[in-house]
Amino acid sequence: MYYIGIDVGSACSKYAVIDEQNEVLYRNVIPTGWSSSSAAEAVRQDLLLRGYNPEHNPCVATGYGRNSVEFADKAVTEITCHCLGASHLFGDGASTVIDIGGQDTKIINISGGIVQDFLMNDKCSAGTGRFVEIMAKILELDPMSLCALAESGTEVTISSMCTVFAESEVIGLIGRGVKKADIAFGIVDSVASKVASQCGRIKRSTRYYLTGGLCECRYLMKVLGDKLGVCIVSNPEGRYAGALGAALSAKKLEKGGRTDG
Repeated sequence: MYYIGIDVGSACSKYAVIDEQNEVLYRNVIPTGWSSSSAAEAVRQDLLLRGYNPEHNPCVATGYGRNSVEFADKAVTEITCHCLGASHLFGDGASTVIDIGGQDTKIINISGGIVQDFLMNDKCSAGTGRFVEIMAKILELDPMSLCALAESGTEVTISSMCTVFAESEVIGLIGRGVKKADIAFGIVDSVASKVASQCGRIKRSTRYYLTGGLCECRYLMKVLGDKLGVCIVSNPEGRYAGALGAALSAKKLEKGGRTDG
């Protein structure tokens, strides 16, 4: 028996297959594109191609487009799945998980694999992956290259928390001849400041973990950690936390009997 978790995000769709021992048999990520339903079908086709049938084995969907995954047995909230996935990746101890997604940022306090409290920014793209993507495009970079370049930059402040105004601010900096690395520094610092501000609105933890697509940006982890006064840790599989949590939810679902809920 294997268990399938699908995390349909606003920017990317991640999915994972685990076995009875919670070992990952397969995982992948694809762009969600304009249609979450089309992304869900692309996920289904890839799983079938790899020999994993989501219609014959327990399957749970989560994320922004979870209700578009019609072949899933159940849709589970992102907060629950990220809690389960993070606990699997980092352990069950008390901690705060920071998930920087495409359109939102989630701050989740967990203990013993259970959500204790959470805060979600889904009203503004500042401090999200989309913000970094827009700014990177202006600099003719991809998000990871922007993060890497920022490390060699010097202090430049981007004061606007609104993505539209920040975009104008970056264009203005380019017009004044400010170095690309310095602008990249300002962008990363702006994201870290926004996320740190969110973290300040939830109970402080001794352990912080970063998940989501930007968890691969080591410099962002460092800047954010400096602002919080803690060491932030990630995991190579951090971007799959939601999908892994969904797969673990599917395993629980199988034990209790499959439902259409």
